[in-house]
Amino acid sequence: MKPVNAILTFIYTLVGLIGYSQQNLTAGNQPVPVIAPQPGVFSGKITDAKTGEILPGASIYIHDLKKGTISNDKGEFRIGNLNAGNYLVEITYRGYSSIIENIRINGDTQKDFALKEAVVENEEVTVTGVSSATRIRQSPQPVDVLKKEQLFNVSSTNAIDALSKTVPGVSGLSTGPAITKPFIRGLGYNRVVTINDGVRQEGQQWGDEHGIEIDDYSMQRVEVLKGPASLMYGSDALAGVINIISQRPVAEGHITANVLGEYQTNNALRGFYGDVAGTKNGFSWNAYGSYKGAQDYKNKYDGRVFNSKFYNQNFGGMLGYSGAWGYSHVLISNFGQRIGMVEGERDSATGAFLKALPGGDEGIASNEDFKKITPEVPFQHIKHFKIASDNNFAAGKGSIDVQAGYQQNQRQEFGNPDDAATPDAWFDLKTVNYAVRWHLPSTQHWKTTLGVNGMSQTNTNKGEEVIIPDYDLFDIGGFVFTHYHKNKISLSGGLRFDTRHVNGKAMDIDNELKFAGFSRNFSNVSGSVGLSYAASDLVTLKLNVARGFRAPNLAELASNGAHEGTNRFELGDNKLKSETSLQVDGGFELNSEHLSLETSLFYNRIQDFIFYEKVLNDAGEDSIQIDDETGDELRVYRFDQKDANLYGVELALDIHPHPLDWLHFRNAFSYTRARFTEAVDGTKNIPFIPAARLFTDLAVSLMPKGKTLRNLHINLESDYTFKQDDPFTGFDTETATPGYWLINAGIGADFVQKGKTRFSLRFTAYNLGDVAYQNHLSRLKYAAVNNVTGRTGVFSMGRNFGIKLNIPLVWSM
Repeated sequence: MKPVNAILTFIYTLVGLIGYSQQNLTAGNQPVPVIAPQPGVFSGKITDAKTGEILPGASIYIHDLKKGTISNDKGEFRIGNLNAGNYLVEITYRGYSSIIENIRINGDTQKDFALKEAVVENEEVTVTGVSSATRIRQSPQPVDVLKKEQLFNVSSTNAIDALSKTVPGVSGLSTGPAITKPFIRGLGYNRVVTINDGVRQEGQQWGDEHGIEIDDYSMQRVEVLKGPASLMYGSDALAGVINIISQRPVAEGHITANVLGEYQTNNALRGFYGDVAGTKNGFSWNAYGSYKGAQDYKNKYDGRVFNSKFYNQNFGGMLGYSGAWGYSHVLISNFGQRIGMVEGERDSATGAFLKALPGGDEGIASNEDFKKITPEVPFQHIKHFKIASDNNFAAGKGSIDVQAGYQQNQRQEFGNPDDAATPDAWFDLKTVNYAVRWHLPSTQHWKTTLGVNGMSQTNTNKGEEVIIPDYDLFDIGGFVFTHYHKNKISLSGGLRFDTRHVNGKAMDIDNELKFAGFSRNFSNVSGSVGLSYAASDLVTLKLNVARGFRAPNLAELASNGAHEGTNRFELGDNKLKSETSLQVDGGFELNSEHLSLETSLFYNRIQDFIFYEKVLNDAGEDSIQIDDETGDELRVYRFDQKDANLYGVELALDIHPHPLDWLHFRNAFSYTRARFTEAVDGTKNIPFIPAARLFTDLAVSLMPKGKTLRNLHINLESDYTFKQDDPFTGFDTETATPGYWLINAGIGADFVQKGKTRFSLRFTAYNLGDVAYQNHLSRLKYAAVNNVTGRTGVFSMGRNFGIKLNIPLVWSM
C-alpha cells in the first residue's frame, strides 16, 4: 500500500470505528459468538547469530499477557497456556540486540531466535500511552525506557531524582533531597500523571512540597511518555506520563530473590531492599520491602543543612494466576515516609541554622541535631496504602482488560514544637480507580481498543490548618484507539470524551465561613494522530499531533489559606476553566554501526494556562494576610489564567566507533522555552521552566563474557546546566539562576562464578568538584538570606560518594 493510501485508509477507519464496532456487536440483533480459548504452547531455542552457540538465561516475555520465561541450559524455552492470537514477543540477552516480533500463536507454535551482539540497545517495547504493547520505533510519541540495570547505576535520593538525572526533558521541582515533583518539558503538578503498577498514583499533587509516594528501590522498569496523553488517561496527563512498574510475575518455573544495599557519604544515606518471587504452573507471587534513611546533607556554602533529613519504608506484594483464559493479579503496597522541611532560618550573628524550640523560642542547631535521621518540626508524615486488581480475560480472538484500585493517601504536617505529636494539617485522600479496555481481534495490520476509565475521590481535612476544602470528585471517560502497521508505515490515533464532577463542601472554621460550597462540571474532548515511518533500516521519522486537557485542581478552584513554606496566602477561583493543549511533536531516529541519534522537537499551545498572581489592595499595594498560626505577614496570591506557548528540543547522541565497541560517548541536550501570549506584571515568561542542560558521558564497557569479573563499566560524566535568564519575575516570584557544571564518575561490575552473577557492585562519585549550586527548580533557592555571607537561599548537595551492592538469586522449580 502506498503511504497516501495508507493514511487515507487510517483516517476512514478512525472516523468510522465506533459505528463499525456497534454494528458488529448488534448485527442482526444476534449475539457475537464466543469462541472458547484453545490453549497453545510457544517454544523454541535462543542462539548466538554469529557462532551458533546456545544462550542460556535469555529472557522471553509477552508484555500484554505479563507472562514470560528464561531459556534453559540448552537455550530452549517454553511458554504454555496461551490463547490463540497475535502477541508482541520480546527476547533479550545482555550484550545482544533485542528481538521484538509479532508472533501468531495457534496451538503449538515453535520458533527459534538468533541474537546478534550489540554495543547499544536500539530497540525497546513500551506499554505506556498505547492500547497494547508496541515497539518504541513504531510509537509516534517520544518515549524513554529505563530498565532496572540502568537505575542501579544511578545514585539518587528519590524516584524522580533518578529520572531527572537520566531522561532528557524530565526535571524535578525539589524541596530538599526527599521531595522531587516530576516535570516534563516545563510542565508539572497535576499536568503529569504518574502510573504505578497500572494504577494512577493519587496524592496531593497540587502541593509544592508533595512528592509521589513511590519507593525508588522497588522500581523494576520506568517508561516516560512525553506530550499530552489525555487520550489514554483523561484529565491531567497534559505534559505526559511516568509509568513505574515495580511488580510483575517472574519467569515460569523459577523462584528469584534480590538483596540490595546502598550507602552515600554526604548525608550518610543508608538503604536496604529485598524481594522474593516465584511462578509455578501459572501461579505467581512476590513480596518486597525496603528502608531508606538519611541525615542532613551538606555543601561548602551552608555546611550541614538543618532538617533535610528523612526516612521511609515500603513493603508490598502480589498474588496472581495466569492461564489460557488470561490472568488475574492482586497487588498491595504500603509506603510510609517522614520528611524534615528545610526553612533555612539562620542566626543573624553566626549564620548558623536555627531550630524551633518549645515556648516559641529558637536555638542554634548542633552537630548532634545534624546526625539524626528523625526529622525535627516542621516535618511531614506520609502514609500511602494501595490495593489493586489487574486482570486480562480472553474474549474470542480479542481480550478485555479490567483494572480496579483503591488507595488512601494520608499527609500530615507537623509544625508546633510545643505539641510535636499533633498534626497541624492532615489531608486524608481516598481514591477508587477503574478501567475497562476491550482489545478487538487484531488483524495482520490493525490493532484497535475501546475503553472506559476514571476515578472516584474523596478528600477530608482532619487537622486545624485547612487550605483546601473537603471535596468529592468523580470522573469517567471513554476512548477509541487504533494502530495500523504495514511494511515501513505505522499510524496510530484515537478520540476520547471525559466528564468530571467536583463538589467542594462548605466549611466553617472557628465559627466563620472559610469555604463556600460549590459544584462544577468539566467536560472535554481529547485526540491524537501520529505517524512513524521507517525511511530505511537506519532512519525512522516521527510526527504526532495531540490534543489534551486538564481540569483545575482543588487548590486552584478553592484554596483559602496560608501555604506553609512559600510565604504566600492562596485564594482559589472556582470559576476557572480547563486548560487545553494542542501539541505537535516531530523528530527522527538514526541507528548505525557507529552512532545512534535521536532528535525531538515540540511546540505546545496551551489555552487558559493556570498560574497564581499577586493580589493588590485598593491603594495598589500588596494585599497582606496575617497567618493565624505564626502571626507572619503573608502576601496574598490568587489563581488566574492566560494563554501560553511552549516549545523546545531534545537531542541524544551515542557515538560508539567500530571496532572500539567498548567505548561510548553519550550526549544529551534538552531545552524548553515557555511564554505567555500577554505579559503578566511586566513579563511573558512562565514560572518553573527548567534551564537548558547538556549531559555528556564517556564510558568504557569491558569483559562482557569474563569468567570472574563481567560487564566492567567505567564512566566519567559532565553535567552542565545553563543559566536561566528567563525567569517568571512577575510579583517577585522567581529570580534568574546562574549556570553550573558538575563532574561525576562511576565504576561497577558483575562478579561471576560458574557462569552465574553472584553479586554486582557499583561505586559512584557525584559533584567531584564540590560545586555549590542552586537548580532553578529548587524551592530552597528562595529560603531566607544568610546575613553573614549575603547569600540568598539554601544550596544543593555537595560532593557525594556512593556504593551499591546487589545480590541476585535464582532457583528452578
